[in-house]
Amino acid sequence: MENKIAVITGGTKGIGKALVDRFLKENYIVFTTARKRGDLKENSKLHFYEADLSNKDEVISFAEFILSKAPKIDVLINNTGVFIPGQIFSEDEGSLELQINTNLYSAYHLTRKLLPLMIDHKKGQIFNICSIASITPYNNGGSYSISKYAMYGMTKCLREEMKEFGIKVIAVLPGATYTSSWEGVKIDENRLMPPADIAHAIYETSTLSDRTVIEDLILRPQLGDL
Repeated sequence: MENKIAVITGGTKGIGKALVDRFLKENYIVFTTARKRGDLKENSKLHFYEADLSNKDEVISFAEFILSKAPKIDVLINNTGVFIPGQIFSEDEGSLELQINTNLYSAYHLTRKLLPLMIDHKKGQIFNICSIASITPYNNGGSYSISKYAMYGMTKCLREEMKEFGIKVIAVLPGATYTSSWEGVKIDENRLMPPADIAHAIYETSTLSDRTVIEDLILRPQLGDL
């Protein structure tokens, strides 16, 4: 059986690393990228490309790397993101620009470059990692929430555009997940979702028949938002 191919951005830690591990376990060929390799080791099924996806030129370079090696793309997961806490009226200058570039524009530019290949095959799935902050504003969310609201909006628009091509577009909205974003914060780990749960939910969603799509995948800690 021919291997399926997944593209997962931000694949060296947190949710991205859990996604890489899960899709490799399911016998996918995986293309991933991050600013640093971390502990990922390339093999016949894992292709790593070092890039800062807040930079458009590096996004395009990553896309070209994929297109030079992949005959198709079955799953694209736009996971790259950055969280800088703060309030709109007082956060550091440049917080909005950095988070828009990383959380929104990286997905926008990569998706646009890879979509022609997916459209040619008239099949595929795009998962955009949004956030509970995409639908629930909270104090100290600031520009992060702005960027995630925008990501959710882009996902909704793309969903409508891709219907006729047989491509599913899914918004993933996780609540508090145990990732590096929470480093240094004194919160019981048991109040946070494990990244493997997010990866499991995404993979299982990807296995549905071509006739069904989960448009919004919302996951929260059992005891609720923090």
